[in-house]
Amino acid sequence: METIQAPQTKISPVQKAAVLIIAMGAENASKVMKNLHESEVEKITLEIAKMKEIPAQILHSIIEEFYELLQANQYILEGGINYAREVLDSAWGQKRADDVIKRVEAATEMSAFYLIQTVDDNQLQNFLQKEHPQTAALILANLKPPQAAAIISNLPEDQQSEIAFRLARMEKTSPELIDDVEAVLREQMGSVLGTGLSAAGGAGAVAEILNFSSRAAEKNILDHLRDRDAQLADEITGLTFLFEDIIALPDHAIQMILKDIDSKTLALALKATSEELREKVYQNMSERAAEMLKDELQYLGPVRVRDVEDAQKKVLDVVHALEDSGEITLGHSEEEVID
Repeated sequence: METIQAPQTKISPVQKAAVLIIAMGAENASKVMKNLHESEVEKITLEIAKMKEIPAQILHSIIEEFYELLQANQYILEGGINYAREVLDSAWGQKRADDVIKRVEAATEMSAFYLIQTVDDNQLQNFLQKEHPQTAALILANLKPPQAAAIISNLPEDQQSEIAFRLARMEKTSPELIDDVEAVLREQMGSVLGTGLSAAGGAGAVAEILNFSSRAAEKNILDHLRDRDAQLADEITGLTFLFEDIIALPDHAIQMILKDIDSKTLALALKATSEELREKVYQNMSERAAEMLKDELQYLGPVRVRDVEDAQKKVLDVVHALEDSGEITLGHSEEEVID
């Protein structure tokens, strides 16, 4: 068995975790271990088994470090990285505060984009306006959709479409570009940012952002994308409002949609949907029309998936046409709603 001999001895993170587990006692340790992954439990248990003596000075040092990390992490959650740095700087001095922040980032594997989410939207928007569209797209891809939507909705129209186009095509982002963006963020956002960027983009990412964007921003982006790549624009449009989302529309909107759909197309479109959506549709039809639709569904028999998808696309085309004409609203940002 090994003994941790001196405070200056380099102690691995797993060893520190083992020391903390020992220090908290069997009952508390069991509660913590239940929330760890099996592989983590195995590593920590192995270290515990190898330990014989833990000098008081070492124990005190590890507990103090753990407490500092907890405090710093709490401040980050409350007000962001800059707030945490400011509070810790006042309490402990700049050098110690910087050391703790760095350890928090390393211990929690905070990515640059976790930290960038703590930056004020206006500050981030100003930053993105000056950056290359590919850089801006990579940053937006790693933000939460509501935050990304708020930012892209307030960018100039030409930038909106250019960034969205690059975001939609982002699957091919090179590791070198990701490294470059990390460097830019570290240099210009004024924080010590960790690694762990994701190149997650594609049509789905754009669609998710557009679902939270202003109607004006969505229309501008899709119009410009359609000029550049009609197939890509159609893919994004199909993802911004899914067929099952019809269930969340108000009754009057569903009634307007149903007026423009023939019964055969509607039956095909509803073939593979939830019973809840079907009931919602029946409720917005006359009793006679609902019974006829139920009969058509019952006698439809096996159908090709492609035929169902085509029928659903026809319904969604009607949905988007009605939205474009202003006759229905698909639930964009609240600030656009006028009572």
